[in-house]
Amino acid sequence: MAELVLNAERRTVKGKQVKALRRDGILPGVVYGPASEPTAIQMNTREATRVLRSIKGTQLIDLVIDGVTKPVLLQDLERHAIRGDFEHVDLYAPDMDKPLRVYIPINVTGQSFAVNSLSGVLVRGLTELHIEVYPRDLIASVTIDITALAAIGQSITVKDVPVPGTVKVLDDPDTMLARVTYQSKEEDLSAAPTVAATEVEVVEKGKKDEEGAEAE
Repeated sequence: MAELVLNAERRTVKGKQVKALRRDGILPGVVYGPASEPTAIQMNTREATRVLRSIKGTQLIDLVIDGVTKPVLLQDLERHAIRGDFEHVDLYAPDMDKPLRVYIPINVTGQSFAVNSLSGVLVRGLTELHIEVYPRDLIASVTIDITALAAIGQSITVKDVPVPGTVKVLDDPDTMLARVTYQSKEEDLSAAPTVAATEVEVVEKGKKDEEGAEAE
């Protein structure tokens, strides 16, 4: 997977003046993590948009601030309600020496004989996998091959997902990801992902500090 690099600089403009930055082609943001206080940053909107749109799944980005590089994860991305332009980005800088818990997308590939030839219906379960992994070993996503679903009633569960030995899967091994049934309508059995309490605290801290600054 191609390495992603996001160039930024420290931002001193806050509050209502941030709108002027956006008009000048500057994208405001904030980066925070367990090892440092939240830092207000700004990026060239066009360059940042190109990088952010190329992110596939849960992927580390090399954030370069004033010549110093730190790995970060995209935490939140705000868009304009009408135009869809990026207006603010939240980046999370993990501790590279500690494992983190994240959700990664579950992609589907292949063709199911039971669906194509036996009039079966493909039913999706979980669409994200909850994993624990060191940041340096983070994988952007996983893929399941539904070619294995050759008969009605067959299914693919969490334990069938191929993951590297460096990745610990936190979901129940028997949780369903995909199966073929006789039903006329697809079911939505996906569970709403929950976030670890420690992550919620970090996210809230960064967002509140930034929101408070822009409200001044």
